[in-house]
Formats: sequence, structure tokens, C-alpha cells
Amino acid sequence: MGAYIAKRLLAAIPVLFGLSIIVFIIMALIPGDPALAILGSFATPENVAKLNQDLGLDKPMVQQYFIWLGNMLQGDFGRSYTLNRPVLDEVLERFSATLILAGPALVLCSIFGLLAGIISAVKQYSWADKGLTFTVLIGISMPSFWLGLLLIFSFAVKWRLFPPSGMYAIYGGGDLPDLIHHLTLPAITLAVVATGVIARLTRTSMLEVLRQDYIRTARAKGIKERRVIYVHAFKAAMVSVIPVIGIQAGFVLGGAVYIETVFQWPGIGSMLVKAISTRDLLLVQGGVLVVAAAYVLFNLLVDVIQSILDPRLR
Repeated sequence: MGAYIAKRLLAAIPVLFGLSIIVFIIMALIPGDPALAILGSFATPENVAKLNQDLGLDKPMVQQYFIWLGNMLQGDFGRSYTLNRPVLDEVLERFSATLILAGPALVLCSIFGLLAGIISAVKQYSWADKGLTFTVLIGISMPSFWLGLLLIFSFAVKWRLFPPSGMYAIYGGGDLPDLIHHLTLPAITLAVVATGVIARLTRTSMLEVLRQDYIRTARAKGIKERRVIYVHAFKAAMVSVIPVIGIQAGFVLGGAVYIETVFQWPGIGSMLVKAISTRDLLLVQGGVLVVAAAYVLFNLLVDVIQSILDPRLR
């Protein structure tokens, strides 16, 4: 198992390296001069030239990249010129807020997606199956940002059950109940689409497993149906479902970008939107790489769990 994990970690290095190149090139090719965006009304030719020199933007693109990469490998992600603080400090602070949002959303979509898929498979063609399938299709088809706006209008504006935005109350609060109160709507919004995808794949995998001969044998032996489903069938189906949950983890992290914007959640998604609009190159590059590294590590964890459930993969 140790060799397998080491092999996957080594395979992640070229992925992150290639991603760093792509992010750097895309940000470098965005029209406009970052110095002009920073200086604003103070953007005289002398000030622009001096700031470009201070930021290293007057050097060739290849040289800029390797300077940035070398500094990053030493733990120096640079300094955000719009926030006037180290990039790594800002990214880690914002990323922790994103994890607070994405973690519960991933747990919600996993639990409800698995339960819906199991019920649909066990009660195939029943009204429960048809109702769950219809609900799942609606959830998959509805854009997350639109669902977020509907939830804000219904539960925050009309019925005033939950706050419409933010992570904590402006006055007072700041404790765990206050956080959960603010977290409910954005977490549900973020989890809906992923729940539908996991439910559909769980249903398909469970139906395939329930048709296997060893399931018929277990039933013929008189094993309780609950044990047949949740021990024998579910464990075998999870081998196919776990990679889907890993993919949905990436969707949840990516979806946090616009969900955080809709709910004004102070995470890395809203940070990236503001950084792109202000051409804060180092902040965008650092934020994207941290999110990518987290996604790669989570997929490694998913692969390890999958290999434990099915040793043939090793």
C-alpha cells in the first residue's frame, strides 16, 4: 500500500507542474496591464514602468514563470498587491472557509445520494423509484446559482428562516450555531447537483450487483434482506461509486466559486473572482494551485479507499 501511495504522489507532480504552466500562461495573456489596474488614476508612464520593474513584469514570460516557480517551491507565493499581504496567508485563510462550506456539502451529497440510489435500486420501478428519479433529474438539471437565488428568495427574504449571505452575523454571533445557520443554504445549494449524480450512479451499480449470482446465493441461504443489501451488495457497489464521489468533490470545490459569490461567502472562490477582476496575478495563481493540490490529494485518498475495498486494483 505504501508503494501504491508513493506512486500516486509522484504521478501528481507533473499534473501540478502542468497546471501551474497553464494558469500562468492564461493570466499572462489576459488583455490589459496589471500595473494600470493597480495604479488607477496614478498610472503615469513613469509609475507604470517602475511598478512593472518591481513586479518583474518587464522580464520575458519564460523568465517570469521560472522565477515565480522557484519562489513557490521555497514556500514564497509572493505578495498580493491589492491586499498588501502574503499570498499564501490569504489563500490558506480563504481556503479554510471554502472547506467549511465544501465539507458539509460533500457529506450531504454523499449520504443522500447513496441512500436515494440504494432505495431506487431495491424498489426498482416502484413509485419510490420513479419519484426519486424524477427529483434527481430536476436537481441535476437546475443550475446551482439559480437554485441558490431561489433558496435566498424563499427561505431568507420571504420566510426569513435563514440569513441570505455571509459566514457569521455582522453583530453578535460568531459561534457554531451562528455558523451552521449561515451555512445551511449555501451547503444545500452546493450539494444538490452532486447528490443527483451520485444517486444515479449508485442506482446503476446496485442494480448490476443485485443481479449477481452470489447475491442470489446469499438470499437462498436465508440471510436477512437488509444484510444482503447493506453488507454484500452495497460494499461491492461502492467500488464503482467511490470514484464518482471523488469527481464530485472536485465539482463541489469548483462550484464553490459561484456559490460563494451568490451567498457572499468569504472563501477562495469569491477571492479568485475579485483577484481576477483586479488582475492580482500572484493571488490568482496561488489560489488555483492550492485548490488543485487539494483536489489531487482528495483523489489520492479516494483511490486508496477504493484499493482497500477492491485489492485487485493494487
